[in-house]
Amino acid sequence: MTSPLISPLVFLAGTSPIRSVANTGLAAYSRRRVAEVDALNPAETQRKTLETLVKTARATRFGRDHSFAKIRTIADFQAAVPLRKYEDIWKDYLEDQYPIFQDLTWPGRVPYLALTSGTTQGATKYIPVTRAMNTSNRKGALTMISRHVVARPDSRLFHGKLFFLGGSTDLEKPGPGVQQGDLSGIAAKEVSPFLRAYTFPPLEAALDPDWDRKLKTLVQLSVQQPITLLAGVPSWLLVFFEKVLARTGKKTIAEVWPTLELIVHGGVKFDPYRSAFEQFVGAGVAYQETYPCSEGFIAYGDRATGLLRIVFDHGIFYEFVPVDELDRDQPTRLWLGDVKTGVNYAIVVSTCAGMWSHIIGDTIRFETLDPPMLTFTGRTKYTLSAFGEHLISEEVEGAIAAASAATGASARDWHAGPVFVGTMGYHIYVIEFLKPPVDLALFRSVLDSDLLDRNADYRAHRAEGVGLPLPMIVTARPGGFDDWMRSRGKLGGQNKVPRMDDSGKLTAELVAFLRSGDRIADELAAGPIA
Repeated sequence: MTSPLISPLVFLAGTSPIRSVANTGLAAYSRRRVAEVDALNPAETQRKTLETLVKTARATRFGRDHSFAKIRTIADFQAAVPLRKYEDIWKDYLEDQYPIFQDLTWPGRVPYLALTSGTTQGATKYIPVTRAMNTSNRKGALTMISRHVVARPDSRLFHGKLFFLGGSTDLEKPGPGVQQGDLSGIAAKEVSPFLRAYTFPPLEAALDPDWDRKLKTLVQLSVQQPITLLAGVPSWLLVFFEKVLARTGKKTIAEVWPTLELIVHGGVKFDPYRSAFEQFVGAGVAYQETYPCSEGFIAYGDRATGLLRIVFDHGIFYEFVPVDELDRDQPTRLWLGDVKTGVNYAIVVSTCAGMWSHIIGDTIRFETLDPPMLTFTGRTKYTLSAFGEHLISEEVEGAIAAASAATGASARDWHAGPVFVGTMGYHIYVIEFLKPPVDLALFRSVLDSDLLDRNADYRAHRAEGVGLPLPMIVTARPGGFDDWMRSRGKLGGQNKVPRMDDSGKLTAELVAFLRSGDRIADELAAGPIA
């Protein structure tokens, strides 16, 4: 029940005089925060971060198992704590205690679990989100916003509403004192009542787990609001833009919301979407890239350089492993104090949520060290996530196997990639069969159904009316892939057909090559959506 004291305060927070005060306060905070970050020594800050993390968790089960009480240096830590993938942490510390993670890898009970797809073990993984991690995520986001406000002294963000187009906040309760669901839903639940006047959507609308209905509601409600910031995954934002323009009859989003000054995007590479955004949004709106993940807020875009600024003072200690050493028994483990530019690294994090020396699956390359800025280069494994669906090679391989078994087919080679068209686009699967399916449409149906079962993010992106259509299927004639690899000078030896291409460029090249030589045996166009 809402406190009788809080209600008037919440109401007052939304009034014009208080908004002016809040906006002035944000500007002052932003100047201090940017000055603070710019004055920090990144390496020394990271060293102190690790010391604090280890000291805090030394009495946990993980801390005792790895002799945290004896750790004094980064080298001590790296000697005591091996690199782990999510599956290792899950099996060694979390699985048999789910959903109550009490004093296992972080002190106290973990109040939230962020559900996300993309692992090789099952459809969903459960990432601990502690109170400290919520604070860390807020600090990372505020640092990003501070850069914007300092760059735009006339910013009026708090004179309107900050719109986060995210998942449902209708979290499940798998155990006492524990909630689980989409990370954006967790963040929405953590918003202070005093800040609700500055955010959108209202909690009751954000709670709706039905995406189609929720999107319709958000369109109806948002066009009546003075939106100043809009954040989300690019593919979903484009769908949203299209519906907003259809409802209002306006030509651009800037016309719908003259107050809009910033669009925050993340989750996928933005380049394929840039021209569509510019067409939909119009002039006068800034774009801000962000690099969060379920394990923590990693970096944000630097507009002057187009690179990503790593956040290094918010309870996350980073390590970096050269990608070509990742499968070694003893790979080189670097940290912010000894990395080099121009090297493709896998990111490893130790966090205030108790994920220790965790290989998160992303790869980056440092472009500058002072300050440390980077480029996101991809995933440690093949992935298909052009629209935020987070499919990995193992999932697609499993789905192709299931579809082959159901239709009496046998696949020799395959490749999958995105085609960018309209607001969403679609997937295309190019497959060369040793034995073709008895029914290609059934093959596609089984493949799609299998992926829906394996991957929650793919299921969300296949939602009726707003998501990906059924994928396009192209079957290559026998020898088609060999001819293509030969044309690229990559036939034989250790060369393999690239399984996935998140940019769509290699996929387009392959399809064009097969068409040019009459090497396509059959094909099914994409669609329908559900």
